[in-house]
This record gives sequence, C-alpha cells and structure tokens, in this order.
Amino acid sequence: MRYETIVVGQEGWVRRIRLNRPERRNAMTPQMQNELIAAMDEAAAGDCRVVVLEAAGEAFCSGLDLSVLQGAKDKTAAEHREDAERVAKLFRTLYELPKPTIAKVHGAAVAGGTGLATICDFTLAVPTAKFGYTEARIGFVPALVSAYLVLQIGEKQARGLLLTGKLFDAAEAYRLGLVNEVVAAEELEARVATLAGVLAENSPESLRATKKLLAAQSKAWLDAAVELGMEANAGARETKDFYEGVTAFLEKRKPVWASCADGDT
Repeated sequence: MRYETIVVGQEGWVRRIRLNRPERRNAMTPQMQNELIAAMDEAAAGDCRVVVLEAAGEAFCSGLDLSVLQGAKDKTAAEHREDAERVAKLFRTLYELPKPTIAKVHGAAVAGGTGLATICDFTLAVPTAKFGYTEARIGFVPALVSAYLVLQIGEKQARGLLLTGKLFDAAEAYRLGLVNEVVAAEELEARVATLAGVLAENSPESLRATKKLLAAQSKAWLDAAVELGMEANAGARETKDFYEGVTAFLEKRKPVWASCADGDT
C-alpha cells in the first residue's frame, strides 16, 4: 500500500510505523487512521517480530486534527457513527496486534495521541513528553480511549484524568502505569532498539499466544465498553458544546458553552 501520512519501514525483525504530519503535530485525519490500520494489518501478516510506533517532528501526536471537523454539522448520524467506528477499529487493531508493540514518545501525545501511545504494549517516553485526555476542553467525549484507560489504571484514576482534561508529564504517566520507562532524550532510540532486540529474540509463537490470551481475558468487557464508546463518540459530535468547542479552538478563544445556558448537552 502507498502511504501518504505515515512512513513504514523494516530493518531486520523490527517494523517501524512513523506518523508523518509534523507540520500538524501529527494530528490524525481519517486518512491517517486508515493508513495506520492498514500498516498494522500488514505488520500482523508480515515477518516482523516487533512493531515500533514513532513520529516525525516535535510532537508524537496531538490527537484528532480538529480542522477536519469544521463540517461536522453537515454530517448525518450515520456518518458520525462511521467516524467513531474507524477510531474504534484503530485502537482495537493496535491493542490486538499479535506482535509486541513499542511506542517511542519523544514529544507531546495528547487526546487520541495519548491513546495511541499508551495502548502499545510498551511505552517509552522522554521526561519532557506531555500526555492528556483533553477532550472535555473542547466539548468532546474521550469515549473510545476511556475503555483502555480503565483497563490500564482503574476507574478512579481514569475519572480523574478524563474529567479534568489535565495535561501531565512522563513522570506522572509512569506513576500511573501508562508509561513503562522514562528515558533521557539522547538515550531514547538506543533504549527502544535494545528492547525491540530483546523481544525479537523471544519465541514469536509464544508472544503471539500471550498477547492473544491477555486480549481474550478482557474481550467481553472491552466489546461492551467499545460499543458504548462508539455511541458516545458519535453522539458527542452532534452536540452544541462540541461545535462550540471546536470553533473556539480553531479561533484560539475560550469556548462559551451553550449547555451552561440552556441545559442542552
């Protein structure tokens, strides 16, 4: 497949998938989401033993590219559902990828970018990396990523991050269990390569079976949570607060929530 928003390459047993929209802080568009899904499907079917997810430019991923949502008002409920299903498929494909995955986080990973970084089996981040589930700040709902967050750190901690929408650093992400290692910037690539080498030396069948087992243990709960998440994601795209939040973000101003005045959510 020909990729335009990502770069895919392989050296030895290690496949690298690089987000490549640095001018937009690697914000995700529908095209990028589809390309990531395709690249992960190729990795699953190919001869690689490890997948490294990385990014070009200063940021790892700033989440969804809000400029693509300017026409959200003109979309039908079915189209909003389609958008939600694509995001759900992206996260689920990454979560269930039969090869070990490593996120190499050299910069900010926000909203959906936090999801991409932390759903990987291993997340290595530099001390200055920033994370955050910031959807509430723009009137959106962190619906799909919330399921994986609850699995990883529990509901109480997840509520704190999702409801405040706060940004937090790599040290806090490590304390919460979202990051495996905090690594100095000049050592990040070497540490990722070392970890990839260790994983590549293990039995591919054992790794595949282990990942399949771990995913199966949470499957029933995750199936239900993702379905609820898709409904919430699609529904949030039709609210007044969402339209105001996106508009305010693009206009670089503070949002004025319609729901505060008329109770409409």
